[in-house]
Amino acid sequence: MFDDINVLISEEELTDRIKEVAEQINKDYAGKEIHLICILKGGVYFMTELSKYITVPVTLDFMKISSYGSGTKSSGIVKIDMDLSEPIEGEDVLVTEDIIDSGRTLSYLMEVLETRKPKSLRLCTMLDKPERRVVDVKVDYTCFNIPDKFIVGYGLDYDQNYRNLPFIGVPKQFDN
Repeated sequence: MFDDINVLISEEELTDRIKEVAEQINKDYAGKEIHLICILKGGVYFMTELSKYITVPVTLDFMKISSYGSGTKSSGIVKIDMDLSEPIEGEDVLVTEDIIDSGRTLSYLMEVLETRKPKSLRLCTMLDKPERRVVDVKVDYTCFNIPDKFIVGYGLDYDQNYRNLPFIGVPKQFDN
């Protein structure tokens, strides 16, 4: 069905690593409640899977923030397309994101959220491309560091396609 995609991280590898990260989060937040903020659209797959393995109490909210256009590179312009539905003041907040590359989007978002006075604010990402970083952003939990390739699957898309892949892959047209 997806013959035009080379698998980079299998479904099994994703599940195993997400469970490991959830175990660390459970230890770090023992006795607390976590307010998870999912960054839409791509982050919903990761946040849903991660939250299944978090054993401390969890509440959820969603934001849509973007710096991508319809291409494969960041536009550099960051905007909030959909804001939180509830305040986070006094909450232990964990932002969940599908991928961090340049750092622009998440650096901006973390600054915005910090002004809302959460008790704590941490960042968890499924995928990180540290070699692409142009803006410093502190990542507290990372499932996988990956090479600088254009990837799809598990929420990540190419012009709204391939989000539903159960693995992380590289479209053959971008795999060089």
